Amino acid sequence: MIGKPSELDGSTTRLCPGKSGLLVLISEDDLRQTVSVGRNRAAAAREPAAQVWFGPFNSTAYTVEWRAANGKPFAIIQRWYIAGNGDRDKDDRPIAKPMPAVTRLPPGAGCHVANVDVKANADANELARKAADQFARDFRCGTDEVKVIGKTGVAVARH
Repeated sequence: MIGKPSELDGSTTRLCPGKSGLLVLISEDDLRQTVSVGRNRAAAAREPAAQVWFGPFNSTAYTVEWRAANGKPFAIIQRWYIAGNGDRDKDDRPIAKPMPAVTRLPPGAGCHVANVDVKANADANELARKAADQFARDFRCGTDEVKVIGKTGVAVARH
């Protein structure tokens, strides 16, 4: 359910301007976020990316990298921070691990395509760009499996 921020349940929803008339919808509930893209809020909320979240607590960076061909965006890359109970800081809080994720954009369904573990791959950003360029346009949401690109580390193993 998409709604206004609530002091009662802690959920929030933000809508940000994107490229070529697309909007980025960021929703958070129970310390987990979803990010989706669409022509308007309702369209973004219906995309598969808005319906699926990572199991562990997570958050996203505020920067989105747009991948485009002939001036038309086809994917975004966004850095996620995935927390888990396996690694804890000195105050016994879960340590979040960075993970760039590639998301396919409309037209067609918008969904996660690939994930890259930053700690396991020194060239994680470049791997994410290559994954977006190679897989996002032809990726079939709901049919194709989300790919782990590069070496598998703790961040990509948590979801």
